[in-house]
Amino acid sequence: MASIVGTIFRRNGNVYYLDCSDIIFTVGDKVICRLEEVIEIGEIVSVSNRISEDIIPSATKKIIRKATYYDMSVDELNKAKEAEGYKKFEELSKKYNLPMKLVDVHIIFDKSKMIFYFTSEKRVDFREMVKELASYFKMRIELRQIGVRDEAKIVGGLGPCGMNLCCKSFLTDFESISIKMAKDQNLPLNPLKISGICGRLMCCLKYEYESYRDFVDNAPERGMPVKCSYGKGFICGYEPLKSNVIVEFENETRVSMPLDEIEIDTERKMEIPETEENPDTLPDSFEDSYPE
Repeated sequence: MASIVGTIFRRNGNVYYLDCSDIIFTVGDKVICRLEEVIEIGEIVSVSNRISEDIIPSATKKIIRKATYYDMSVDELNKAKEAEGYKKFEELSKKYNLPMKLVDVHIIFDKSKMIFYFTSEKRVDFREMVKELASYFKMRIELRQIGVRDEAKIVGGLGPCGMNLCCKSFLTDFESISIKMAKDQNLPLNPLKISGICGRLMCCLKYEYESYRDFVDNAPERGMPVKCSYGKGFICGYEPLKSNVIVEFENETRVSMPLDEIEIDTERKMEIPETEENPDTLPDSFEDSYPE
């Protein structure tokens, strides 16, 4: 049997599940781990039960030990040098006239590498800049160009709901989001209303999508004649999260009813609504999906 714990190495970064080698950890503990060929300091975010060693991937990385006070001081020194990296990066980007926006700087715990995360609208030749950074900081330098979604995850902010961004708060990975998810949920196809601050479709479009899709697969079409305990009427609307349909009766009253309490009335013809928005109409400038 072996114990697996969830560990992160950067704030709001991906969670890595590592073998803790029977060392007892609690959530919040700082630990020293070996990741591929580097030593990194991380934080325990979850502790799982013991599982069989047969189902643990052979490539699972192990935690070396708990972080000591000395390790904490090394981490603080690295963070101070990261702050210095911001200033040096801005200085050199202006010197070489490179259109680069620095988002984050990270130094690997063992000082084997210093990583600069930046955004740019086009590819840039930063070879001379890397040479100067390596000469100044005396360590290996890596510049990584990231997308706008990754930038929002690192920087953070408030979403349209007024809460902290999901990617900054709890999401550890980006899933594919398509415009079809907005269509199936009958949302206004306005880029300003369904896009996040990153300019991409909001991640929350996926949260309730499965519920909407399951409901739409089982619900009758709008205008379908139905009958129930209240009488006969037509489907005029939906409440997918309640698994309800809205039925309009002959006296023009409308009632929200569970889907399983209505029955299709095959003796009457289907009514076609006079006016209905076309969900397939999109602005010419709005993309159907946002691949990374």
